[in-house]
Amino acid sequence: MAWVFLVIAGVLEVVWAYFMKKSAGFTLLVPSTVTIVAMIASFVLLAAAMRVLPLGTAYAVWTGIGAIGAFAVGIVVLGEAATPMRLAAAAMILAGIALMKISSSH
Repeated sequence: MAWVFLVIAGVLEVVWAYFMKKSAGFTLLVPSTVTIVAMIASFVLLAAAMRVLPLGTAYAVWTGIGAIGAFAVGIVVLGEAATPMRLAAAAMILAGIALMKISSSH
C-alpha cells in the first residue's frame, strides 16, 4: 500500500505545481485553494508511505514523479518546449525513479 500512497502523492505534486502556476502568485482564489489542498494531501500521503519505505527512496520517487509529471504537463498543457536536451534529462529522471524502485526491498 505504501507504493500506492507514494504514487498518488507524486501525482498530487503535479496537481499542486500546475495549479500554483495557474494561481498567478496566489492571487486567484480557486487555483490557490487547489494548490494548498493538493499540497497537504500530497504531504500526508508521502508521510504515510514513509512509514514503510526508506526516506531516500520515498522522497526521490515522490520528487521524480512530480518533476516528470510537471515536465509533461508543461509540454502538453502549457506549450513549453520539448527540446532533445530536456527530453534526455527527463529520461534520466525516469531511469533514476526505476532504479530506486528496483533497489528498494519494499
